[in-house]
Amino acid sequence: MNDFEIVKKQVRRNWQVDLGLFLAALGASLTGIYFLFLPVGGYQGGRNPFYGITFLFERETWDLLHTWTGVAMIAAAFIHLVLHWSWIAGSAKRVSSDIFQRSKQLSLKSRINVVVDLTVAIGFFLTATSGVYFLFGPAGIPSRSLPPYILNAQTWDLIHTWAFVVMATGVMIHLALHWNWIVSVAARILNPSRKIKTQTAPVEVQI
Repeated sequence: MNDFEIVKKQVRRNWQVDLGLFLAALGASLTGIYFLFLPVGGYQGGRNPFYGITFLFERETWDLLHTWTGVAMIAAAFIHLVLHWSWIAGSAKRVSSDIFQRSKQLSLKSRINVVVDLTVAIGFFLTATSGVYFLFGPAGIPSRSLPPYILNAQTWDLIHTWAFVVMATGVMIHLALHWNWIVSVAARILNPSRKIKTQTAPVEVQI
C-alpha cells in the first residue's frame, strides 16, 4: 500500500467518524430543542402553556433519546479528538508561535478555523459536563431537584442550554468552512469509481 492509498484510507475513516459525530449531535440537538420549547413544570393554562402536551413520543422517550444520543456524541467526539490529536497539537503550537513570537505562520482562514474549533470545543466541554451531571443524578429525582455539585441544578441547566447554543453555532460555521471537503469526500466514498483529478488528501486529513 503506497502513501496515497494510506491517506485515502485515513480520509475515509475520518469522514465516517465525523458522520457518526454529526448524526449523534443532530439527534442530541433535536431532542434538546424539544426540552427547550416544552419545559417541565408549570400547570395547564399557567406559566407553561405546553404543559401535558405529547409530541410524537412521551416525555420519557424524548429523555432517553436525548441522553443516549448525547452519550454517543461524547464517544464520537473523543474518537475524533484522538484521530486529530497531532493536528490539534500542531495548530496549538503554531497559534502560540503566532501570539508570542508574531511569526504569522497561520493564514487568516486558518486563524478563523482555530477560533471556531476552540469555540466548539469549549461549548462541547460545558455541554457534556453539565449533561453528565444530569445523567448521573439520583434516579427518580427531577433534574431541578438534584443535589448541587459545585453549582445548583438550575445553574447547570442554564450552562447546558447556552453552551449547546454556542456549540451548535460554532458547528454550523465549521461545516460552512469545510463544506467543500465534506462534499468532495462524500462523493468519493459514495462513488468509489470516480476519478480523482488532484491528490489533495494529505491536506484534508488534517481538517
